[in-house]
Amino acid sequence: MPGMTDEAEDDTDEGPSKSLLKRQSHDLQTLGEALIELPQNELDAVPLPEILRDAVELARRITAHGGLSRQKQYIGKLMRKVDPEPIRAAIDARRERDRVSVRQFQSLERWRARLIDESASLQEFIDLYPSADRALLSRLIAQAQHEQSQKKPPKAARELFGVIESIVKKIGGE
Repeated sequence: MPGMTDEAEDDTDEGPSKSLLKRQSHDLQTLGEALIELPQNELDAVPLPEILRDAVELARRITAHGGLSRQKQYIGKLMRKVDPEPIRAAIDARRERDRVSVRQFQSLERWRARLIDESASLQEFIDLYPSADRALLSRLIAQAQHEQSQKKPPKAARELFGVIESIVKKIGGE
């Protein structure tokens, strides 16, 4: 049609799309919700504006689902006004500490299972940790094996785990 301008020709950069802005807003709200879950000492270490810190503290006290949902949205709105990188770094650091802790726990669990199930593993453990008390470990392994065979509660297995943990932490391995 003559006289009408083609809108495709007039395309100017209008900034980020609406869906991108919504995704960014949602990401900031999720980051703000992670603040609610942080232990108090870690939250205190995160640099936050007072209004955001107050909103997070209030969200921790709200028990009504609807109220908490609105408070989380408010926190998301406040998050748009702050630099999220220090907050993201604090959350990521906590997650990494949690991952390391889980890996260490799983490693200790594997050692305990191997010591109970494989007779040769005791020597391997002693080779890795020469300061370990072989007699104590042998006694606990035997008790744990007996408990397993008798289907008794794993009291010795728990004690064995504690001994392994103290040995490994003392040396600083695993």
